[in-house]
Amino acid sequence: MGFTSEAIVARGPFSEGKWAIEPVTLREPREDEVLVEMVASGICHTDLHCGNTPADKGVPGVYYPRVLGHEGSGYVVRVGSAVTKVKPGDAVLLSFSYCGSCYVCKSGLPSHCITFFDINFMGEPVFSDGIGGRFFGQSSLARHSIVSDKSVVNVSDLGLSRDDLKALAPMGCGLQTGSGTVVNVAKAGEDDCIAIAGMGGVGLAAVIAAKNQKCKVIIGVDRIESRLALAKSLGATHVINTTGLEMSQITQEIQQASDGLGATICIDTSAYPPLVAAQVDATRYMGKIIQVGTGMPDANLSIHMQSFMVSAKQYFGAVQGHSRTGEYIPKMVGWWKDGIFPVEKLEKMFDYKDFEEAVNVMGRGDVVKPIIVWS
Repeated sequence: MGFTSEAIVARGPFSEGKWAIEPVTLREPREDEVLVEMVASGICHTDLHCGNTPADKGVPGVYYPRVLGHEGSGYVVRVGSAVTKVKPGDAVLLSFSYCGSCYVCKSGLPSHCITFFDINFMGEPVFSDGIGGRFFGQSSLARHSIVSDKSVVNVSDLGLSRDDLKALAPMGCGLQTGSGTVVNVAKAGEDDCIAIAGMGGVGLAAVIAAKNQKCKVIIGVDRIESRLALAKSLGATHVINTTGLEMSQITQEIQQASDGLGATICIDTSAYPPLVAAQVDATRYMGKIIQVGTGMPDANLSIHMQSFMVSAKQYFGAVQGHSRTGEYIPKMVGWWKDGIFPVEKLEKMFDYKDFEEAVNVMGRGDVVKPIIVWS
């Protein structure tokens, strides 16, 4: 111990007023870790899933005290003895961690690492007084944090300013999940009719990617009119406001907008089982339904086996857009520089002292992607 900083420490659920800025002391980086000075961190719904649930509810991955945050950007301060990808002073964007040695990681899908949950959600004490860190390998809701070297993407050669790093902080989770699901997982193209349920950061990033992939039909599905309007401005050809609609009506509207046959690709970020079922029904023969939203522990989907078999549809899950972060994050930065990945339209900056307001506006739906800035 010896490096003193400050962090937003969750000692219980956010809604109970148990998040606060506290002084913290960090242990030294291990050989495969990096000490990062954070510039900014996006806030994701997963932060609230793990930071607004009582610890006694038995929800996996929920414990206190801890520092959350998993959409970080910053500068390297120190590196462990085995770290070669970055050096002190390098600009970095941060993403998830993984083991790197299991058969799934070796196959090129580290986001489906067989120990992904333990590595990214359980963390360990990194800060003084037993405060947990290494959430998604980074715990970026801190001015300084100990980060897994696997979470670090070196962007020092991309000519990014400190303000650029603020805007690009969410690249490592929500934005790569949405866009990567379209580009890497679905491999969408000009012939595709794509429906995306949920116009949060993930869903809107998927809309942008679908436009860039030149999908002929792009359908945004949500219940918040302002987000549907934003989806239209970002490239959605159709939007469906689910307010007051039966699930069968949502299915019909997706089908009607997609050549009358149904979507070739449905991407679900909602994890709401009735809406997922509506998307399964709304997908045409040989189409794909890709589950991106994280369902609650008791969430289940019922599929009629015979009709599913006959239709040759595929229903499967994807995490983090199947991204190899060292390659995909710089690619997204390039799109942003070219003006075709306008992430700033989703964002609003908040000083770290105003973190409570940032969380509240996201919960209300006022802001798609609030970003905490360490001044």
